[in-house]
Amino acid sequence: MAIHLGPNQYGKAENRVVRIYRDTDRHSIRDLNVSTSLRGDFTAAHLEGDQADVLPTDTQKNTAFAFAKEKGIGAIEDYALTLGGHFIDSTPKADGARIEVHEYPWDRIQVDGAGHDHAFVRSGGGVRSTVVNVDGRGADRRAHVVSGIHDLTLLKSTGSEFHGFLKDKYTTLQETDDRILATSLVAKWRYDHTEVDWDKSYDSIRAILLQRFAEIHSKALQQTLYGMGRSVLEQHPEVAEIKFSAPNKHHFLVDLSPFGTENPGEVFIAADRPYGLIEASVVRDDASDAGSAWHGVPGFC
Repeated sequence: MAIHLGPNQYGKAENRVVRIYRDTDRHSIRDLNVSTSLRGDFTAAHLEGDQADVLPTDTQKNTAFAFAKEKGIGAIEDYALTLGGHFIDSTPKADGARIEVHEYPWDRIQVDGAGHDHAFVRSGGGVRSTVVNVDGRGADRRAHVVSGIHDLTLLKSTGSEFHGFLKDKYTTLQETDDRILATSLVAKWRYDHTEVDWDKSYDSIRAILLQRFAEIHSKALQQTLYGMGRSVLEQHPEVAEIKFSAPNKHHFLVDLSPFGTENPGEVFIAADRPYGLIEASVVRDDASDAGSAWHGVPGFC
């Protein structure tokens, strides 16, 4: 029986990089969670314990922090692309690098109607993310960028239906033409190239997702997700495809009749589990080859 080493990678996960800009009395903050990994011919490390070709994970950690100062943090996509290229150039046996960055948003605390110069409060409008995979060297190098948002909690108090579904002897769910629709959305989109104004694109895509969630009269969460994704692709030619993972955060009407009280769709219990989990992709017919873009991006169909 032949046994061999399969696919492998190694790196430093969840480096909490916080960069404070103090160039003026009005400070700004960038709060990142950075995970790095390298893949390539590291057979000797696995079979013999020989570390000669291994750039230590501690070095990867140090580089993530050093680059935050030396090169600064602009768009997280540029920061990740720079790290990925550097790690491949620094590690001869590496043929691929994967950099994942989450950015936690902070707002200025309002004091007397104005944002404070150096006091902040974490905001809850979703966490921006990117996963960058860099493959190859020199002229053969190729970079793939998948950006997105998670923990984007959305709710519609009406404008959602669910009826006409398949039934069997175990079906107890009642049909409805008026329900709460809520989800904690994960959306990730693959860019077709890297000549992108990352911040502008992200802000616009996030706004489209919110607007379409609000506008679409939903007959199913699936329909809502497709409509959101279609609008993103129609308005952003730089995006090749978008994927969603959306738990259906169920809200069940509470029966108040034992207390002699009517409840016309006003009091609900929010159930955290179990929940329906809807996943979907919306893709251009002429989308470019994804290559390694989705490598290490779990949780999507």
